[in-house]
Amino acid sequence: MLEIEVKVKVENLQAFRDQLLALGARVERERAFEDDTFYDFRPPALLRKKHALRLRRVQKKAFLTFKGTPQKSRKFKVREEHETEVKNLKQTKRILKALGLRPVFHFAKHRTVFKQGRLKVCLDETPIGLFIEFEGERENIVRLAKRLELPKARWIKKDYVRLMKESGKKVSEG
Repeated sequence: MLEIEVKVKVENLQAFRDQLLALGARVERERAFEDDTFYDFRPPALLRKKHALRLRRVQKKAFLTFKGTPQKSRKFKVREEHETEVKNLKQTKRILKALGLRPVFHFAKHRTVFKQGRLKVCLDETPIGLFIEFEGERENIVRLAKRLELPKARWIKKDYVRLMKESGKKVSEG
């Protein structure tokens, strides 16, 4: 699957929540804690290829996600993404370790998920601030961002790992 997304840093998530609901978006998942751990080999073979392997825990569920090399795009983060739910988090961690993978980066956030047609919109509370993340087709992202008065000049195509490392805030690596 091809993932197309963009983030925007904001000051107030409640105002955007209200706007999304007024525009007909529906809540797909209320505010939930997400715990993300990224894995790589030693030396970091995935990072060298600009790939990512993430194990995410959301409440009582867990998901393993592979993200491919980002494609060239001026305004959007575009990359191959494959995700599957895993039934046993502890065994999945053991499998990753047995394959020679080790945790290299960890962070947590709270996320509320909305659907606006085929567009997924996430309201994220992270250690480095509040963000709206749009994921879907480019034209749907552009249309909704415009309705929410979030100009392209404010769009961020970096992932949270890079944003957190650049912020200088203490985050868990390894």
